[in-house]
Formats: sequence, structure tokens, C-alpha cells
Amino acid sequence: MNATIRSEEIEPNTEVDSNLAAVSEVEAGIRDFVRNDIAYLRRPPATAAETVPLDATAEATVNSVNSLIQRVAGTSLAEIEKLISELESLRDLLHAEGQRVQREISGYAQLSQAAMKSTRMIADNVTQWKRAADGLRNS
Repeated sequence: MNATIRSEEIEPNTEVDSNLAAVSEVEAGIRDFVRNDIAYLRRPPATAAETVPLDATAEATVNSVNSLIQRVAGTSLAEIEKLISELESLRDLLHAEGQRVQREISGYAQLSQAAMKSTRMIADNVTQWKRAADGLRNS
């Protein structure tokens, strides 16, 4: 029985070790990618003599990719701005509705207090009339 427990304990550890190795490998790949991706930022800017002119097809491809990126980004930015404006208008609407609800609640509270005062006054008057009627009957 102890042998099965030990073998079960060993299997998850090897699985964990392989998972850690895979995670480490992915992290190393990401680090290498980032280093290569930002390596151009560390290089000194090239002088005009060192730059090699692009041929016409490469330049056309670069321009095409740039215009595609601008169109996609422009559409996304326009949609984001539209969503922001819709959310701002919704926020304003909710704020206005919240204020309206507060005014309504305040009005109902005042109405309720007035109704309670009126009911109390009516009850007091009825009690006085009842006393007066009882006094007239007893006399």
C-alpha cells in the first residue's frame, strides 16, 4: 500500500516538473521575442549613408501594410470613441434619472407626512366630537 502511495506522489511531481519546464521554456521564448522586438530601439540611428534604399515593390508593400493598419486602427478607434460617447450619454441619463427618483421620493415622503398629520387631526376631531356627544348624552 505504501508503494502505491509513493508512486502516486512521484507521478504528480514529475508532472509538475514537466509543467514548470514548459512554463520556463515559454517564458524564455517570450523574453527572446521581446529582446529581438525592441533591439532596434537600442541601436543608434542609422545615418543617411548607411541606409539602403528600398526597391519599389518593397516600398509599395510597406505603404500597403501601413495603409491597412491605419484603416483597421481608424475603424477601431472610431468605434471606441463612439462607445465612449454612448457610455457618457448613458452616464448622464442615469445621473438625471437618479436625481429625478430622489425628487420623487422626497415628494412622496412629504405627501406621506402631510397625510399622517391630516389623519391625526381628523382622529383628534372625531375624538373631541365623540366626547362632546357622550357629554350631551350623559347630561
